[in-house]
Amino acid sequence: MRLTTKGRFAVTAMIDLALRQDRGPVTLAGISQRQEISLSYLEQLFGKLRRHEIVESVRGPGGGYNLARRAEDVTVADIIIAVDEPLDATQCGGKENCHSQDHEHGSRCMTHDLWATLNAKMVDYLDSVSLKDLVDQQKQKNTEHNVVVMHRPHVVV
Repeated sequence: MRLTTKGRFAVTAMIDLALRQDRGPVTLAGISQRQEISLSYLEQLFGKLRRHEIVESVRGPGGGYNLARRAEDVTVADIIIAVDEPLDATQCGGKENCHSQDHEHGSRCMTHDLWATLNAKMVDYLDSVSLKDLVDQQKQKNTEHNVVVMHRPHVVV
């Protein structure tokens, strides 16, 4: 199983976008700065997200990106699959030829079913988590943080 920076950055950027889109289109430059992700990398990711109709671009002054669907209708699996992130723990990429040097005529390894089952569970889980779920979690964390900061006692030295 490989969840590389491509998938992680795409999910992070989408949370940032969803948190801010109620104020209008969100710029990639803003996401880049807040999340410390390269602007050129974000441009590549958002091109793929746009082609999968997860985001839509708004051109011109005040332009940027908006969600193309409601946050509750976008899953983490949608985002990861859109940026071409493989969700596969098998050695053979699901081709069932993992037990031989000759990958065209090889057979399944003894643990193939284990990893294939993990793939299915992983996809099921990521498909059960919506972008709205992640946004709500982030808002809850921000609220809890603000309460702690506001109630922190002042210490005079």
